[in-house]
Amino acid sequence: MPFPILKTARLQLIEVTDEHAPAIFCILSNGDVTRFYGMDPLQKQDDALNIIGSFKHTFASRQGIRWGIVTRDSGTFIGTIGLNHLSLYSKKAEIGFELDPAHWRRGYAAEAIEAVLEYAFETLELYRMGAVTFVENEASVQLLTRIGFEEEGMLRGYLFQGGMSHDGRIFSLLKPDFEVSRQERKQENRV
Repeated sequence: MPFPILKTARLQLIEVTDEHAPAIFCILSNGDVTRFYGMDPLQKQDDALNIIGSFKHTFASRQGIRWGIVTRDSGTFIGTIGLNHLSLYSKKAEIGFELDPAHWRRGYAAEAIEAVLEYAFETLELYRMGAVTFVENEASVQLLTRIGFEEEGMLRGYLFQGGMSHDGRIFSLLKPDFEVSRQERKQENRV
C-alpha cells in the first residue's frame, strides 16, 4: 500500500524521510517534548535517523503509520502523529503525537488528530482507537477528552522512561462515538 498523504485546512501529513532527521532531532531532543513521550531525549542526530528507520519498518510491516506534520503555508515540519500497535485484523490502534513547542496551543494537534481518526475509521475501517498518556500530562488529557476520547482507567507501570516505570492513563474512542462527535462539531461550526 502506498503511504497515505492526508491534508487539513492548515496541515499536510506526509511520510517522514531522512531529510526530516534534523527537525526530528530538534523536537525529540527537547526535554519539554519528551517529558511525557515515553522515551528519553535524543542525544545525537543518528538517533533521529534510527527513529525514522523504525517508522519505515513499522509501516512496511503494517504494524503502524507515522506521519510528519507539516504546515501547508510555510512547509515547516512541526512534529509527528501516528497509529501505533495497528491491527487491521482486530480493527484497532493507538494514536500518539508530538509537536515542536513553538507550535503548541494553536490547534495543530487537534487538527492532525481529527485527520488521522477520519482516515483510521473510514479508510482503514478500524473500530477502536486507544491513547495512553502519562498521569501528569494534563494538556493531552484535555485534548483527548475534547475530541471525544473517554478515559477507561489506569495502566500501572505501563510506561518506561528515565530509568523507571510510570503509570499511564488509557483512553479510547470508538467509531460510532467518533461519528457522533464529528456531527456535533459540524453542527457547532454552522451556528
